[in-house]
Amino acid sequence: QSTVCEKIMELLGQNEVEQRQRKVLILSQDSFYKVLTAEQQAKALKGQYNFDHPDAFDNDLMRSTLKNIVEGKTVDVPTYDFVTHSRLAETTVVYPADVVLFEGILVFYNQDIRDMFHLRLFVDTDSDVRLSRRVLRDMKRGRDLEQILTQYTTFVKPAFEEFCLPTKKYADVIIPRGVDNMVAINLIVQHIQDILNGDICKWQRGALNGHGRTYKRPFPEQAESGGVLAAGKRSHLESSSRPH
Repeated sequence: QSTVCEKIMELLGQNEVEQRQRKVLILSQDSFYKVLTAEQQAKALKGQYNFDHPDAFDNDLMRSTLKNIVEGKTVDVPTYDFVTHSRLAETTVVYPADVVLFEGILVFYNQDIRDMFHLRLFVDTDSDVRLSRRVLRDMKRGRDLEQILTQYTTFVKPAFEEFCLPTKKYADVIIPRGVDNMVAINLIVQHIQDILNGDICKWQRGALNGHGRTYKRPFPEQAESGGVLAAGKRSHLESSSRPH
């Protein structure tokens, strides 16, 4: 799902825009992994901790961060180190945007969070592709192949089938073949461009308030339109797919 979001950003030309001025941004569920205890971290370093279980995420922090973004506030997002399995002291400043691509494996699982999105996308990728990408990614993080495969069969695949795959029913749009499906991606890109070019996002970028943390933008009354990006409110596109 992260690859699809990156492709969308690339096609929209947002990667070339200074971060404070971006109209579209990506936020990852992976940033909200819980702080592990010493015992949990020791298990994680051995590949014996289940990062694909819903309880692995700090849902309260995730919910409050998304709420602040919807309200047009600048937020500090946690930075997670996947090598040491720890949340760093440094945070990433995320500025308000008109469209937020929130991606992750279990973003549909929690109803309170799921209901915050106006368009829900499920990126459906072949299991062999998911596994090969995971192997390449985790080897770059310094893990050996045996540990990667053991973790996949013990935690990742069962968690995908129990927690992630059932949430596919909540999707408004399913994208088969992931980033290889350029027809679907181009349709999503066009949809975002229509939002950005229309009345839906003609905000006045006001001056920062006295604390320098909030952009003042008007939010007209929202007209719900069931499963599509709704007018008059900052819009969130969300993507869920392969095990992470």
